[in-house]
Amino acid sequence: MKHQNNSLLAFGFLAMLLLLACKQQNSDTAKGNPSAAKLNQADIERQEQIMQEHLVNGAWKEELYSREWQEHIDRGLAKDSTIAYLWQQKAMPLFKQAKYELGMRYIDKAVKYDPERWQDYRAFIKCIFAKTYTEAIEDFQDYKSKYGNGFVMDHSCNFYIGLSYLQLNEFAKAEQVFEEDHQAQLKEYGVDWLHHLDLFYYGISRYEQKNYQGAIALFDQALAIYPDFSEVQIYKAKCLAKLGRTAEAEALKALGEVNGRKGNTINEDSVIYERYPYQLRWN
Repeated sequence: MKHQNNSLLAFGFLAMLLLLACKQQNSDTAKGNPSAAKLNQADIERQEQIMQEHLVNGAWKEELYSREWQEHIDRGLAKDSTIAYLWQQKAMPLFKQAKYELGMRYIDKAVKYDPERWQDYRAFIKCIFAKTYTEAIEDFQDYKSKYGNGFVMDHSCNFYIGLSYLQLNEFAKAEQVFEEDHQAQLKEYGVDWLHHLDLFYYGISRYEQKNYQGAIALFDQALAIYPDFSEVQIYKAKCLAKLGRTAEAEALKALGEVNGRKGNTINEDSVIYERYPYQLRWN
């Protein structure tokens, strides 16, 4: 099946990306970054033309995992190897095919030419796809030191740092990061901003430290947002069982299993490619 795209909207998106890249590259050049090339208006227009030809009218008209997708992008990179978005588009299908080592070669190039735009994305890939958690933490922390605690794929850098600590069994560190992130979001955005997945993993960090009451408090907040979230129900049931509330635990576990089989599980976009930490298998 061919990729369908609106060429006008796509071209506008490319123009926006290039303007952001230009701003960042000019800033990097002023700081003495040797990999940053200063873009003038002619450079921007030339790069827009390359992406229009080789992405909008090239790769995006092909099947995502095809050789043709890669070949179109390679032709664009042959004309200008400093276009970060071309490198990201070359890497992205490979990650979705679990070709992590190969994809990382290309996303490293995207980060080289536009770190502000792509470094947090690379760190996200390390956390959720490649599962190189120590590297993910280092990449996110470096990004934060330069640009602050931004958001990537709907979650903050600190969310992924906490998740990485969970996967390294450093539960106290994970809880500390989740707590800091939780308080920062409450302060800046309010309670309506809270995400059920953030609350789930924050609760897991307490569950793993046998703070069952504390975990239940967070699981209840997650269920207030996503009432049928099966993993939360199952892990809350585990906490209830540990506290001796056996009948409640058994009833909630049974409900969680029903909801899990209905597909009420972690609903991140990337879950179709990768199983998330603590996600249960229902089939």
